[in-house]
Amino acid sequence: MPALSSPFVFRNLPALLMMAIVLPLLAGCGYNTIPTAEENAKAAWSQVLNQYQRRADLIPNLVETVKGYAAHEKDTLDAVVEARAKATQVTVTPDTLSDPEAVKRFQDSQAGLTSALSRLLAVVENYPDLKANQNFLALQAQLEGTENRISVARRDYIEAVREYNLTLRTFPSVIWATLWFRDNQPFANFTIEEDKMQTPKVDFGTQQGG
Repeated sequence: MPALSSPFVFRNLPALLMMAIVLPLLAGCGYNTIPTAEENAKAAWSQVLNQYQRRADLIPNLVETVKGYAAHEKDTLDAVVEARAKATQVTVTPDTLSDPEAVKRFQDSQAGLTSALSRLLAVVENYPDLKANQNFLALQAQLEGTENRISVARRDYIEAVREYNLTLRTFPSVIWATLWFRDNQPFANFTIEEDKMQTPKVDFGTQQGG
C-alpha cells in the first residue's frame, strides 16, 4: 500500500501544499466572520421568537382572570384574543430573515397585540378587587418579566443584524462575501427605532397601595 499511495501523494502534493497555505490564511483573514455573524443573528432572532411566544402563552390566563371580574369589558377582551391570534399566525423563521416584508408583518402583528394588551391593562385600573387578586398579581410579575425579556431579545437581535450586515459590505469580509458567500443577503431589521417600540405598562396600581 505505501508504494501505491506514494504516487497519489506526489501527484497531489501541490494541491495539498496550497491547502496547507490557504486554509490558515482564510481563517486569519476572517473567512469565518460571515457565517459566524449569520448564525449569531439567527440565534438572536430565535430568542425574539421565544420571548414573544412566552408572552402569547400568558395571555389566555390573563384574559380569563380579567373576565372573572370584568366580564362586561367584552370588546376589550375580544380585541386581545383576536390580536393574539393574528400575532401567532405570523411567523418568520431564521432562514427567511432576509425578507423585509415578512419581518415587517411580524413586527406589525406583535405591535397590534401590544396595543390591545395595553388597552386591557388600562381597563384593570377600574377594578380594585381584580388588582388585588393573587392570580392577577402573579400574572403581573410574569408579564412584566416577559416584556423585559422581549426588550432585551429585540435589542440583541438589532445589534446582531447590524454586525452581520456590516460583514457583507465592509473590508476584508466583503471579499469573502463576493467570492464564497454570494447567496448571503442582508437580514431585515426592525423598521422603527428601539426607543419608539413601547411595551405595555405593567402596573396594576399595586405600587400606590391598590
